[in-house]
Amino acid sequence: MLASLSLLGWPGGAPALSILIYHRVLPTPDPLRPGEIDAALFESQLTFLARHFELMTVSDAAAALREGRLPRRAACITFDDGYADNWTVAHPILARHDAKATVFVATGYLNGGRMFSDTVIEFVRLAPGPVLDLSAVGMGRHPVATVQERLQAITALQVQLKYLAPDERDAQVRRMLAAVPVGALPDDLMLTDAQLRQLADAGHEIGGHTVDHTVLTTLTPEGARAQVARGRDHLAALLDRPIRSFAYPNGRPVRDYDAGHAAMLKELGFEAAVSTSAGVARRGADPFQLPRYTPWGASITMFAARLMRNARMGAPAAVV
Repeated sequence: MLASLSLLGWPGGAPALSILIYHRVLPTPDPLRPGEIDAALFESQLTFLARHFELMTVSDAAAALREGRLPRRAACITFDDGYADNWTVAHPILARHDAKATVFVATGYLNGGRMFSDTVIEFVRLAPGPVLDLSAVGMGRHPVATVQERLQAITALQVQLKYLAPDERDAQVRRMLAAVPVGALPDDLMLTDAQLRQLADAGHEIGGHTVDHTVLTTLTPEGARAQVARGRDHLAALLDRPIRSFAYPNGRPVRDYDAGHAAMLKELGFEAAVSTSAGVARRGADPFQLPRYTPWGASITMFAARLMRNARMGAPAAVV
């Protein structure tokens, strides 16, 4: 076990901000969601983080960066999309450690909605085997006799859908479901309005993530602005407080957002935005392109080692 990050030689120099990406915290492991951690692992990671880092919300950390008062080891816990288990599973763990997270919400999925990626997972989970035949709707044939084959099918279908325009993507999802009926899919994956208010009232920061998680570079400038502003305004009205931070859907520089989108967020009154570029932020970082990384590692030793590796990467190049 690691007693202290200092034993690993945490990188010196200016204070560094590590921003961690989570989506869901599952009650128990799910073989079809290997990228999502369960409550026990999240508890272990949070125990480690609370012991070795000062945990902050994204907006507070961005302000500390600007003002030169960031702690030497600072970290933000962020959740993307707005899953119900952010409240039902993650919040009680966060509360035990007196930690506050930043939850980036795609408003179009609140109250019973379901993201296309989750529709694919739950559809493939229920699809009869040994082959899932979607050739009639142009989505191929996929073996699903084993868990590994189902995981491969999920990835293949998600890739086909990810960069479609929202209306086209929704229409293709409907065709997929009609081609191979599997019965009712879950409608309780995402936060309700009441749960979102509870998260905010508990001190967690709520940030924008567009309306329907559309990648901004797939939209016209006007369309991207509308997605961002509508999502922000919905959250601000629901929670009766300003929305200060934003997470770019998918979040890869150039492919998913560009410098024009960063400038747009500033014009719209946001104070910070996060990407999915690995690395840490130090004073002088662009507050509208803060790096984040996903904290892989089934053991705390591996988790700490990857935190170290991420910190040594420094700051990623900003898009200009």
